[in-house]
Amino acid sequence: MPLSPINNIPTNRILSALPQKVYQRLARDLQPVELPQHRIIYYAGDNYNYAYFPTDSIVSTVAIMENGSTTEIGVIGNEGMVGLPIVLNSDRTNSTAIVQVGGNGYKIEAKKLRKEIERNEELKHILMRYVQARIIELGQIAACNRYHNIERRFARWMLTVGDRIEKLEFNLTQEFISQMLGVRRAGVTQVANKFQKQGIIQYKRGFIQIISQSELEARTCECYRLIANHFERLIMP
Repeated sequence: MPLSPINNIPTNRILSALPQKVYQRLARDLQPVELPQHRIIYYAGDNYNYAYFPTDSIVSTVAIMENGSTTEIGVIGNEGMVGLPIVLNSDRTNSTAIVQVGGNGYKIEAKKLRKEIERNEELKHILMRYVQARIIELGQIAACNRYHNIERRFARWMLTVGDRIEKLEFNLTQEFISQMLGVRRAGVTQVANKFQKQGIIQYKRGFIQIISQSELEARTCECYRLIANHFERLIMP
């Protein structure tokens, strides 16, 4: 069951970074929520009714093309918040948000979060730093998709998911991974099989376990560490 936000400091890093007084005020409007795998939180063009703070779940924001192909433009776990444009007073989404690793989190009505941002500079400051980190991530992922091969991108993506739920095992299908990376499933299957033979990961029926994080880091690109360092610097108090 999700933690009670009134009695426990949650494991979402944005919320945990808030001063106690600020957190307790915001906690009155936070609602624990279950986020099952493959749930669509919102579609592109929807109104932002809620912001979500994942704790042990992962949400992907994806762009969907006219031909139905998809590519991931953001990975949000316990480091962040889903519904970022709420901070910038935007009313409608420009991407689709899908739960890729099921778990828990908190949600808060968009209008209540905006009200708290207006009245509290500390909350606003932390969320704007998160906006900066996400902009950096977006640019780096675009560069990664352009210049790095599937193997390096797969490794980056696996490491990022593991970091943002603080686990080395999770339920993910190769089909879903291929959709998030915007590549053919055959390419993902080839890389997953290669890494499994090398003892880096273990994959079976949609369940993936990272066996050697150090070996996976050795096969990724510089984008993984650059993004991770920016989030560490900009979000942690």
